[in-house]
Amino acid sequence: MKLGIALSGGGIRGIAHAGVLKALEDNGIWVDIIGGTSAGSLIAGLYAMGYSPYYIYILFKKYAKEIAQINTNMLLSGIGSFVSTKKLSLQGLKSGESLEKLCNMLASKKGIRKMTQIKMPLVIPTVDIMDSKEYVFTNYIPKEGTKEQYITDIDIGKAIVSSSSFPAVFCPCEYKEHRFMDGGALDNVPVEEVRKQGADKVIAVKFQGDIISEDSNIMDIMMKTIDIMGSKIAEKSIEKSDIVLDIYTDKTGLLDTDKLEMCYRYGYQCAVQNLAKIKEILN
Repeated sequence: MKLGIALSGGGIRGIAHAGVLKALEDNGIWVDIIGGTSAGSLIAGLYAMGYSPYYIYILFKKYAKEIAQINTNMLLSGIGSFVSTKKLSLQGLKSGESLEKLCNMLASKKGIRKMTQIKMPLVIPTVDIMDSKEYVFTNYIPKEGTKEQYITDIDIGKAIVSSSSFPAVFCPCEYKEHRFMDGGALDNVPVEEVRKQGADKVIAVKFQGDIISEDSNIMDIMMKTIDIMGSKIAEKSIEKSDIVLDIYTDKTGLLDTDKLEMCYRYGYQCAVQNLAKIKEILN
């Protein structure tokens, strides 16, 4: 039996996925196929390349602030400019270059450059803003797939950045004739793509939406909006999973790097709390 896992987007909260993977391994449960969108694509990519869940957590602690650094005032100013002039300045947005370089550097340490060099089946959804279509970066094109939808000849860093280019934070990622943005726009929890790779059972991992109150700020509202959209988009996909791990992350913002350790712990705890159900499914 092959076990697959599909990891959702969620900004910094994505480190909770590493906590989930660590808890599974600590209890003798091994993933055969993995997929991830946006932040989930980073965890999925590193794991598929052979990095352990705990080492992925260490990497996040070391590099997260550099990758997530963004001038919030310039970002909000740019949004205000768009509302008044219908033209959005890209000042303050990240190009994703630092994340791409980091992923390619970590891949090279494993002797990997292209997606096709990764042995574990891996799927990373993205969306082309030019034709409004979903594309999937993978090392194995499924039998029911088409060469037009699936892309294999790409550096792992470019694939991860393409799936992680969240609007208003990162610029669209250019690749050949494409302009890729966050895969969560169409496939926030890639359960179906993981199953197409031959998974008999699939675990879906996503995040609980936080409650908005009078004390909530603009970033809290942005995260709530992301959660609402992501949950709605993922409904049909999640229905095709065998179990859903819904992780509570205590109002962690999109780029809230100070809560990395907490999110990692929440992911681990969520998996442990659902171990009995997971083992029942596998048996």
